[in-house]
Amino acid sequence: MNEVEVLRSGLTSMHEMLDKAVQEMSLEQWNYWPEQGGVSAFFSLWHYVRTEDNIVQFVIQGKSTSWLDGGFDTEFDLHRTAQGTGMTHEQAMAVQMVDTSRWLEYQREVWAATDTYLESIDVAELHSTEVTIKPVPPMSLWQGLFGMCLTHGYRHVGEIEHARGLVGLGGLAI
Repeated sequence: MNEVEVLRSGLTSMHEMLDKAVQEMSLEQWNYWPEQGGVSAFFSLWHYVRTEDNIVQFVIQGKSTSWLDGGFDTEFDLHRTAQGTGMTHEQAMAVQMVDTSRWLEYQREVWAATDTYLESIDVAELHSTEVTIKPVPPMSLWQGLFGMCLTHGYRHVGEIEHARGLVGLGGLAI
């Protein structure tokens, strides 16, 4: 397996886990913020999907994001370019799920755009191309996709599993 195949396989598996994690959640469960700290399942999911959309579409390809193209920022009444990094607790708590079917449509668009992009690159690009994903220093395309998308995304799968447990739904593996 080469690096592109690792990314495609890993991201596909992670996307499937994220899709499965939220299938049966009610709006209340999506938006539940634990009193003991942590974030809601929706905030974690919103942050990750927006991050992948920004990195793959805007940072790497210089294209508009699915978020803006689909008008999701307006529909969800959320900032057009924000994705959670640097938000205060109060700002983060204002990120609320309002329409699960529209959100899942956005999520599917991001997954498809990422897969389409990964179909078009070759392994050499991963190491020869540099990207800047603010606020971190420049890195290789491989580091951006593997670190900022794949491994970062799995961290959020864990957060969402924890949030599921707090609302009585349990994890994904059991």
